[in-house]
Amino acid sequence: MGALLSGLLAAALTAYGTYENRRHLRHLVQIPHRVHVNGTRGKSSVTRLIAGGLRAGGLRTMGKTTGTDARLLYPDGREVPVYRVGKPNLIEQTRIVRRAVEERTEVLVIECMAVQPELQPVAELRLVKSTVGVITNARADHLDVMGPTVDDVALTLAQTLPVKGVAFTAERERAHLLRQVAESRGSTLTVTEPAGVTEADLAGFGYIEHAENVALALAVCAHFGVPREVALRGMQAGTPDPGALRRHAVTIGRKHVEFINAFAANDPDSTKLIWSRLGLDKPMPGVKRMVLANLRADRLHRSSQMAELVARDLDADHVFLSGQGTALVSFQAVQMGLDPARLSDLGGRSAEDVYEHVLEQVEDRGIVVGIGNIVGLGEEIVLHFKNRADA
Repeated sequence: MGALLSGLLAAALTAYGTYENRRHLRHLVQIPHRVHVNGTRGKSSVTRLIAGGLRAGGLRTMGKTTGTDARLLYPDGREVPVYRVGKPNLIEQTRIVRRAVEERTEVLVIECMAVQPELQPVAELRLVKSTVGVITNARADHLDVMGPTVDDVALTLAQTLPVKGVAFTAERERAHLLRQVAESRGSTLTVTEPAGVTEADLAGFGYIEHAENVALALAVCAHFGVPREVALRGMQAGTPDPGALRRHAVTIGRKHVEFINAFAANDPDSTKLIWSRLGLDKPMPGVKRMVLANLRADRLHRSSQMAELVARDLDADHVFLSGQGTALVSFQAVQMGLDPARLSDLGGRSAEDVYEHVLEQVEDRGIVVGIGNIVGLGEEIVLHFKNRADA
């Protein structure tokens, strides 16, 4: 009897799975264009930029991000959180597709949820079946899962490229690897260049946006026939991701401190790129250049990577470590040559304490860049600077 019941249950589950799969496929074909956005950094921002540009061009567009806070972006520009019971699961994408059909969506711009290599092809070939693929970049992050090398990361990300579609990427160093996978699937790949995005274009955003992201999103919008200026205006009018790069300037007496929220860029290449673009790679007379690295106990495998970043790559005038696991990073950074006098280990301290210690290090002017992890304490630190920012 037990074996019979088990067999019936297995058959019922199989039948239900087949029904759900067929229903999902019927939903997919009702959405003419599906844009699947993947990459190491900037996925959420690029998803928003593309959706904003296409909406401005008159296309009924729905977007979905999976970044700092997952959001569903409706065709009328409003957005709502993606509610979940339990941990994020790839099957969530079927619910988003169903909602897009209900909204009579012409273009669905959806950020990839998969991290594990074995789930990347499932995300594309089973759940999204994109007509347009987008890969922002391939950098040295999640090497413990996608690695061991950055080439492996690129090849993993490439598993979300479309079959017989078109694809765009801002990744140049490993574009040849992406192109090999694209061509094997009968798709074309266009590598975008940031040179066409001017300082005036970037100045139109209410936050710090990357030229690479804008150029990539503009190329996708151009593919859909949206004029550059129309798409750019739509992007600039859009709501940025909660993890977007922002400045918060705080003035207390004669002290002036700028806090740069770069927590979303928690891989070395992205962090170094931001540091350089902010002009912090060279001494700034009268300005103290500082790094605040917020750490998590479950990311200790990145300790040596973070230690090398603060000790050798960023050349900050002062380094603050906050969160959990700071003792190991502090020890490794000093071993790598960081002067202990330029290091403050604030492990276990509250956001208020971290904020006060930063202010104590500044005599007149200072710029502090927050890197590492934003979850929990990182968000609280950002709020301390945001809530005290100059009007």
